[in-house]
Amino acid sequence: MKLPKIRELIEAVTALIKGPYTSDFPHKEHHPAKRFRGKPEYSNEGCIACTACALVCPMRAIEYRDVVTKEKATRKMILHLDECHYCGQCSALCTTRDDDPPGIRHTTKFDLAGFDRAQMVSTTDEKELALCEICGDVITAKAHLEWVARKLGPLAFSNPTLFVESLKGMGFAEGVVQAARDYVTRSDRIKVLCAKCRRKATLEKF
Repeated sequence: MKLPKIRELIEAVTALIKGPYTSDFPHKEHHPAKRFRGKPEYSNEGCIACTACALVCPMRAIEYRDVVTKEKATRKMILHLDECHYCGQCSALCTTRDDDPPGIRHTTKFDLAGFDRAQMVSTTDEKELALCEICGDVITAKAHLEWVARKLGPLAFSNPTLFVESLKGMGFAEGVVQAARDYVTRSDRIKVLCAKCRRKATLEKF
């Protein structure tokens, strides 16, 4: 019974001499460890709005908002910090996690308390969407298609959607989304199509 008391006494004397083990925050600035999982933040340059982070978030703290009108078709990624548990799934499974900068990453910011939940968000700029030229449905963000085309290199030319979008990005093709219709023809295969319309154009007989 004597040994624990001696050990506690030694620890008490050491604490009096060296001071507490904890930091003096908020009186002094605190610097977390490099791998500390603090506030997740999006990068407008790195994010391709593929929605992978929203799919893997266990708390459903990430959402995406698509706005499709005659004037524009855009997507914005929104992370609600008041619902985030800082598990790191979004940054670990981000499609562009190996790029510089990645689409989303954890920072060392930790003092995130506030009174207005509307301000506790991390968002991206609006990303332009690619729409099916037959039915008008959303395919994905154009930045996502461009990223896939860059990763595939010459293999991207085997996919008409990637091929046409690459040409549009270089200014060699002009595309106009057509009015929705129930039929497609073989010639429609060389267009930006969703999976449903591409199947109709390739497999079904007319």
